[in-house]
Amino acid sequence: MTDASFVSVASSPEAVAPVETVDAVVIGAGVVGLAIARALALEGREVLILEAEEAFGTITSARNSEVIHAGVYYAEGSLKARLCVEGRDKLYGFCRSHGVTHMACGKLIVATEEGGEAEISRLKAVQARAKAAGVDLAWLDGPEALAMEPSLRCVAALYSPLTGIIDSHGYMLALLGDAEAHGAALALNTPVVGGRAVDGGLEVVTGGADPMTLRAKTVVNAAGHGAQPLARALAGLDAATIPPQYFCKGSYFSLSGRPPFERLIYPTPGEASLGLHYTRDLGGRGRFGPDAEWIANDTAKPPHFDYTVNPEGALGFVEAIQRYWPDLTADRLSPDYSGMRPKIQAPGETAKDFCFQTDKETGVNGYFALYGIESPGLTSSLAIANLVAEGVRAAS
Repeated sequence: MTDASFVSVASSPEAVAPVETVDAVVIGAGVVGLAIARALALEGREVLILEAEEAFGTITSARNSEVIHAGVYYAEGSLKARLCVEGRDKLYGFCRSHGVTHMACGKLIVATEEGGEAEISRLKAVQARAKAAGVDLAWLDGPEALAMEPSLRCVAALYSPLTGIIDSHGYMLALLGDAEAHGAALALNTPVVGGRAVDGGLEVVTGGADPMTLRAKTVVNAAGHGAQPLARALAGLDAATIPPQYFCKGSYFSLSGRPPFERLIYPTPGEASLGLHYTRDLGGRGRFGPDAEWIANDTAKPPHFDYTVNPEGALGFVEAIQRYWPDLTADRLSPDYSGMRPKIQAPGETAKDFCFQTDKETGVNGYFALYGIESPGLTSSLAIANLVAEGVRAAS
């Protein structure tokens, strides 16, 4: 859930002036970058956040389901499993202490009659995986699920009471406010165009209206879709440390009329996404999505993705959603918005874990990088920030 803050521009550190010194630079002002900047600032570090866009959190962080995940889907021992559960608890606490609007509305993950035994088996696998992560999900038969959500149709379901929804923009405002209150500064319209390893840290070259070269002891690449291009532009970084990059578009359709459910409704998950699930915003408005459309690498140009939602996609949505809500009709769906998942696995490959590299893995003193921070990146953001801050402390 990080945002792209890198623009590929041919440049060299010698070509840009002036040279300024700063303790720590965080590249990317999405939800993860802001959380990292806050964590470093709370430890007394001088932090400068660099963002290519004209506002924070305008790319991946602004185009998601705004769901607080309980931590039920991720492989035992993975960063996603650990950081989602840890981050969930921290996020609820942060929302309460900082007045961020949120709601623990709960979620049902359902198996449908059409899905047969295959969906029942997948539901059992989800329950076992969640238990391994320390998350208990109640198993419901069809009538029990129907008692909770009368419009629902399913043969079994898992109930997750810890799943919720959040005002993601309000959350990012609170993160930035905390960071700035502890001395951090945000530089907008400041793309990173290059850099190099130097004695004692890195030099980062910025573009924009006021280009400069920053010499920093610590640099954190939290640039989301721009993380790989940025890494490739850093002289002295081994290209073998940079994971591959893939793009998977997810579109959403909004629902008109009275919402059918109080809780979130998820089908059994697939490989590329969690399926066409029902979510609601804090005002009660319902929507469905996202789907999963892989985009060819040579046509995707972050941060200028094509976010157009194809209205004809509503027919596919209706077919999938009617498996658990038969009363849906196509005229109630309207194209809403889309987002692009920052994948590090190719289509058909098993989902990859979050990738966090300390300076030991990057091979450059003081340089830390994050790749593939897709869902549950929003939920995990405070835990990811703590992990990065621990890595920075260990390297100091």
